Amino acid sequence: MDEPRYLTGQLLLAMPGIGDPRFEKAVIAMCVHDEGGALGIGLGRVVPRITFHDLLRQLEIPIGVAPDVPILVGGPVEPKRGFVLHSLDWGGEGSVQVSDRWQLTATLDILRAIAEGRGPAHWVVALGYAGWGPAQLEQEMCGNGWFVTPGTDQLLFDCDVADRWEDGFRSAGIDPSLLTSDFGTA
Repeated sequence: MDEPRYLTGQLLLAMPGIGDPRFEKAVIAMCVHDEGGALGIGLGRVVPRITFHDLLRQLEIPIGVAPDVPILVGGPVEPKRGFVLHSLDWGGEGSVQVSDRWQLTATLDILRAIAEGRGPAHWVVALGYAGWGPAQLEQEMCGNGWFVTPGTDQLLFDCDVADRWEDGFRSAGIDPSLLTSDFGTA
C-alpha cells in the first residue's frame, strides 16, 4: 500500500467553483498535514482596515523599524489568533518548522523581533487559519476542490497578495483564465 501523500510545505490553490465563498481564489500554505488532519495559513486576502503597525499598537509593541504591511486572512478558524509564516533564518520558542521551507510562529516574541529589526528576513502575518479534520482535505481534493503547487519563497513572500492565486497556477504552467468550475468524471 502506498504511503499517504502529505502536503506540508506546499500551497493549495482553490479551484474555481470550490463551493465555499470563504475559499474563492484561496491560496493556503500548508503547515500541518497528517493522519490527524490539516492546518494551513491563507495568503490570498487582506484583512480590511488593519495593518501591521495597527496590530503592534494594539499589542503595545513599539513599532521600531517594522514596515507597515497588510495583515492576511489566515482562515476562518480562530480569526483573532495571529500567526507569522516566515523564513528559516529565525526561530523562537514555539516556532514550528514546516517541511524544509518555512517556519510558523504564533508567539509575541517574533513580532517584537520584527519591530526591533532582528526578525526573519521574510515573513507574512495572518489572523486565523484554515483547518481540516482527519481525511477531510483528502475528500475535498478528490472532489476537485484544490490544486497543489510548490510553496516557493517567491509565491509566499515576494508576490503581491492580489496576484498570488493566478501566479500560483502560472508557476505550475497553467493559465488560470482557462480554468472552469465545470467538472466531469471519467
